[in-house]
Amino acid sequence: MILILGYGQLGSELASLIPDSLVVYRSQGPSNGVRMDVTDFRAIEDLILKRRPKAIINTVAVTDVDACEVRREEAFKTNGEVVRHLARVARVVEAHLIHVSTDYVFDGEKGMYSEVDVPNPINYYGLTKLVGESYALSYDDSLVVRTSGVYGRKGFPLYVYNALREGKEVKAFRGYFSPTWARALAEAIVELLKLGKTGVLHVAGPRVSRYELAFSIAERMKLKELVREVEEVPGWRARRPLDSSLDSSRARRLLSTDFQAQGYEKLFSA
Repeated sequence: MILILGYGQLGSELASLIPDSLVVYRSQGPSNGVRMDVTDFRAIEDLILKRRPKAIINTVAVTDVDACEVRREEAFKTNGEVVRHLARVARVVEAHLIHVSTDYVFDGEKGMYSEVDVPNPINYYGLTKLVGESYALSYDDSLVVRTSGVYGRKGFPLYVYNALREGKEVKAFRGYFSPTWARALAEAIVELLKLGKTGVLHVAGPRVSRYELAFSIAERMKLKELVREVEEVPGWRARRPLDSSLDSSRARRLLSTDFQAQGYEKLFSA
């Protein structure tokens, strides 16, 4: 049995790909899942000790970058401390642990970060995710999968599409990232699970600026005039890395899954 923590964009895709999975969710999830707050550390450890999964995939996180600056205790517990307890109990039941992390552990000064580059987060979200990575990697049989700008049911491409459809101007940050389709990422993680890989691996889409991405969507919708490149977005509390794009060449050599496939076309076929 595979334990999947979280039923968001990525967790739900993983659940659909892994028939023998058990999903732990906080508010909404499958009928055969387990509703639980993962920050109830005793409860989550007890569940794992009783079910003894052969692998644990952690997709749970507070991903709202600005909210992390305000709700720091919640962000630290969810993004950091949860992983400490997962690593501890995974060691007891000898389960393979896959922890999903982020490009925001980097400062964005150079872009196309590889697995050997040294993290240097510039916001609290990135810091808490780096703490989570450290806890995961304290366990030998663990894999940290760093990704970027995951989208599917939500995310930047969907935000742009919906805003343009409503005739709203899109202010797109000029920075670069590696937007990753949730389905493609899930397929890559399933392959990594079968391979039993450990350490750190970057699994993300191609490098692109948010402006370029927004403009390409607007071009398809014949609404190019509604997209504007900006240095910062009004209302942001946290600093964003200018170029947090990830170099996924190692993963491309390792995997047969085309995890850099894009799901943008689904916006126009819905």
